[in-house]
Amino acid sequence: MTNREFYVVIERDEDGIYVGEVPQLKACYSQGETIDELMQNIREVIEMCLEELEERSTTEFIGIQRVVV
Repeated sequence: MTNREFYVVIERDEDGIYVGEVPQLKACYSQGETIDELMQNIREVIEMCLEELEERSTTEFIGIQRVVV
């Protein structure tokens, strides 16, 4: 099995909880009280998402842009 690389967008909510989302995988997100906990949780979620998406392809992550309005 080859390793695949995914990007995790991390935010901190109003309660101080870290929330991570993997843009390449639909509905793939998790949370944790620390970044280390979040990364452990998101790794497990990625594995579950990949099991469900074995036959489907993922999108390609391009980047994040900041917009000031």
